[in-house]
Amino acid sequence: MSYEVTGNGYLVNLEDWNEEVAKELAAKENITLTEKAWDIINYLRDEYFNNNGNQPNERNMVKHFKEVWTDLDTVDAKSLYVHFPMGPAKQAGKIAGLPETKRKGGY
Repeated sequence: MSYEVTGNGYLVNLEDWNEEVAKELAAKENITLTEKAWDIINYLRDEYFNNNGNQPNERNMVKHFKEVWTDLDTVDAKSLYVHFPMGPAKQAGKIAGLPETKRKGGY
C-alpha cells in the first residue's frame, strides 16, 4: 500500500484513504482503533465529505457523541481523549485521512 503524507503525517491525497491506511496511520500514532475510535473517525469523515468540508471542534464532537454513545454515563472531552490522547479533532482527523485543520485548540 502506497500513499504520501505531509511533514505532519496527514495524507496528501484524500482519495488514498481506506481502513487499512487508517490502521497504519493509527499504528504510527500508537493508537488502538476501538469501536468508539472508529465512531469518531467515521463521524469526522462524514462531516467533512457530506457537510461542505466541516471539521468539527471538540465541543461539537462531544455534543454529537452525547446523543450517540448512550452506553456511557457521561460523554465529555475526556471521553474523546481516551481514544485520541493528542487531540480528538486533530489526531482522529489525521487517521481519518482528512486535511490538517488550522484551528487552534478544541474549545
